Amino acid sequence: MSFKDHFSKQSRAYSRYRPGYPPGLIAWVAAQAPDRRLALDCATGNGQAAIALSDHFERVLALDGSLSQLRNAAAAPRVTYVAATAERLPVPGRSVSLVAAAQAAHWFDFERFHAECRRVLVPGGVVAAWTYEKFRVDAAVDAVIDHFYSEVVGHYWPPERRYVEEGYRTLPFPWPDVPHPPFSLETFWDLDQVMGYLATWSSVQRFKDSLGRDPLPDLRSRLLETWPSGEPRTLHWPIHLRLGHG
Repeated sequence: MSFKDHFSKQSRAYSRYRPGYPPGLIAWVAAQAPDRRLALDCATGNGQAAIALSDHFERVLALDGSLSQLRNAAAAPRVTYVAATAERLPVPGRSVSLVAAAQAAHWFDFERFHAECRRVLVPGGVVAAWTYEKFRVDAAVDAVIDHFYSEVVGHYWPPERRYVEEGYRTLPFPWPDVPHPPFSLETFWDLDQVMGYLATWSSVQRFKDSLGRDPLPDLRSRLLETWPSGEPRTLHWPIHLRLGHG
C-alpha cells in the first residue's frame, strides 16, 4: 500500500496532541450530505474527524494507510477503522454520502482520489476537505513560532505543505465549491501541550531524521521567554474548507 507517510513515527504523539475539530464545522459539513447513511474519513490519523462525524452518520468508515496510526486511533461506536488509502476506497460504487479529508487532502494523489470519489458517491454526495493554519496566540509567541516554522524547519516541510499555507485555495478540487460560513477552532493549552503538538509536525520529524537532533528544546527555551510553562493560553486556529457535491 503506497502513500506519503509523514506521521507513522510520531503516531502516539499525533493521537495525544492533535487538536479536535469544532462541532459547528462537523455539523455543517454533515448537513450538506444527501443522507446520513455512510461517511468516509480518508487519512483518518487518530480518528478525530471520524469520531466527530459519527454523531451525524449511521456509519463512518475511517481509513488510513498507516497501521501505526490506526493502532493509536480511539474506538467509537459507529466508527470502523480500515487500512486503506484515499486513492483506493474500499467500498462499492454509489454507496457513500460524504467523503471527508481532515488536514490530509494535500497529501493525496489528486487525480486518483477524485476519480474514486466520483465512483463511490451517491447522487448529490459530498466531498469535503479542510485544513488549519499555524495557531495564533499573541505577537510575541507568534513571532517565535513563525521563525521556527520558516527558518529552522522550513527546509524540511514536504512540498505539499504549500497547499496548507495557501489556505487550500490552490488545492486541486474539481467540484463546484459550496459557500460556507467561517470556521476556526480554539484550544486552551499550556506550553507542554504546544510542544507535544509541534512534535507531530512532519518537518520536525524530517529535521530529526536528517540531522540526528531535536530542534524543539531550543524552541522551548525561546518560548519560555514570553510564555511561562505552566500557564495555559488560548490558541486560535483558522480553518479552510473546500466542499462540493458530486
